[in-house]
Amino acid sequence: MSTDQNLKVTPLYDEHVAFGAKIVPFAGWKMPVQYSGIIDEHKCTRAAVGVFDVSHMGEINIMGRGALEFLQLMTLNDVSKISIGQAQYNAFCYENGTLVDDIVIYRRGIDSFFICVNASNIEKDYLWLKEHLPQQGVILENLSCDYAQIAVQGPQSRNLVSAIVDIKIENLNYYHFSEGKVLGAPSIIARTGYTGELGYEMYIPASAAVKVWRGIFQAGKSLGVKPCGLGARDTLRLECGYLLYGNDMDSSTTALECGLSWITKFEKNNFIGKNSLLSQKENGLQKRLIAFEMLDKAIGRSGYKIFATSEPNQEIGIVTSGCPSPSLSKNIGMGYVSSNSSQVGTQLWIEVRGEKKRAVVVKKPFFVHGSVQS
Repeated sequence: MSTDQNLKVTPLYDEHVAFGAKIVPFAGWKMPVQYSGIIDEHKCTRAAVGVFDVSHMGEINIMGRGALEFLQLMTLNDVSKISIGQAQYNAFCYENGTLVDDIVIYRRGIDSFFICVNASNIEKDYLWLKEHLPQQGVILENLSCDYAQIAVQGPQSRNLVSAIVDIKIENLNYYHFSEGKVLGAPSIIARTGYTGELGYEMYIPASAAVKVWRGIFQAGKSLGVKPCGLGARDTLRLECGYLLYGNDMDSSTTALECGLSWITKFEKNNFIGKNSLLSQKENGLQKRLIAFEMLDKAIGRSGYKIFATSEPNQEIGIVTSGCPSPSLSKNIGMGYVSSNSSQVGTQLWIEVRGEKKRAVVVKKPFFVHGSVQS
């Protein structure tokens, strides 16, 4: 669906308006940025349960004989390690090692894979895959218009989701999924998320989205459930050090520079970008993504310049994400700096509205007390 200014809307758009959400443009969509307020929604997700409409995300299906080999070529991580019913964080790279997108792959069968891609990259990812598709054997489908996606996140999410699905989710491990029904609608029910809390992401037919959305809030009344917007989703993910494509990584940053070496499996026979990344690994990185806390009273926002404290006029990097942390009562952020300034404990200057403010490099994640492994 689309509305004025060529912005798309999810199947739940009218629900957000009815809830009184503040709507903003995001990645070509009209999306709710907040309802009761970012801090309130953030704290509700950390303490109880929050519900997010993430139907703007894309879904791509890859299946057929040769699907595994195709994905091994296209991605950094080792897809052969995924069992049926398991999910894997992964990424597509260009030949030069920079990032096309970061993704989650769900293995539905021996030769059947379901991929969640970022909203801003749906068409780009689909065309990138299509460009490299074998002439026969592998089927590629963009199913993004067919699905809605609802994320239920927080320590009470298991109690809520178990009340509306027809499967037992108590034994569903982190980064695993099952296929069942949510309030009668066929669904992929995955124990995945972007908040650092126990949570579930449900992929359902777009036609069933409103029924499921309303049913979630009916079932979660006694659990303190609240609708949450993109604002809280951003502060929650940043506290956990989760990267956002378009901010913390993009086609100008390599997988190694942004800290994705842990999913870069050089032992694989071949994958797009392997030679460039191997060369970068051997020759050393010029820049790295770091996490920082502000020492002075200021917020380091995306786009702000970073300077070395030893030479205050020497620009050494740029902030990619930053916000006040509702959980920690600190101002936190991430950004790229020269590798020689990336060590934990290194002090930096960040230019905030023309004034240099002190910050220090810290270890990710900022927030370590989430219920994600509960």
